[in-house]
Amino acid sequence: MNPTYRIVWLISRALFYTYFRGRYFYPGRVPLSGPVILAANHASVLDPPLIGAGFNRIVNYLARKSLMDIPVFGALLRRLSVVPVDRDGGGGAGLKAILDRLLNGGIILLFPEGTRTADGKLQSAKSGVGLTVIKSTAPVVPVRVRGTFEAFGREMKIPMPRRVTLVYGEPMDFKALREEAKTCSKPRLKEIYQQTADEIMAVIASLEVPVKRG
Repeated sequence: MNPTYRIVWLISRALFYTYFRGRYFYPGRVPLSGPVILAANHASVLDPPLIGAGFNRIVNYLARKSLMDIPVFGALLRRLSVVPVDRDGGGGAGLKAILDRLLNGGIILLFPEGTRTADGKLQSAKSGVGLTVIKSTAPVVPVRVRGTFEAFGREMKIPMPRRVTLVYGEPMDFKALREEAKTCSKPRLKEIYQQTADEIMAVIASLEVPVKRG
């Protein structure tokens, strides 16, 4: 980690454990090396830094390309390994930038729902995450975030000290669908993208905080 990323990582981790009384479950499921796609539900602007603070690797976050042009702030985003994408994240240049980071052995954080929830409930997955997964060879680690909507939902002005928990799931392998996508028809390819997205979202929804025994 460069010094800027390390400082932000430490601040995020400190806030998670103190102000939000948070707990991470199974962060060791994130591979220590090689390309990884993190796929998480999205409830708050708190999600990216808190997810990335759960383990000791640099995460390549996505941000609108226009933000990179803001003086000082744009330079900070570059130091934080941010990937510039179009507003909707679906542009060819943005996809290429994401795949390049993965080819270089990096971690990318994606939100299958596409945008933050407005009511705290999980939303349907968009096919865009499926396209990225199928175009890559990286394992997908699903992540379930709880509490960030109550702590700092999209209508809130100030973060509240609500309990936050993050559960990292087992890496998912889409080898079979990736192979099928190489030779299938265009209609089937679109189905594969959505199927992949739906499977990821279903696993995210199934991740539960472990229950203490005894």
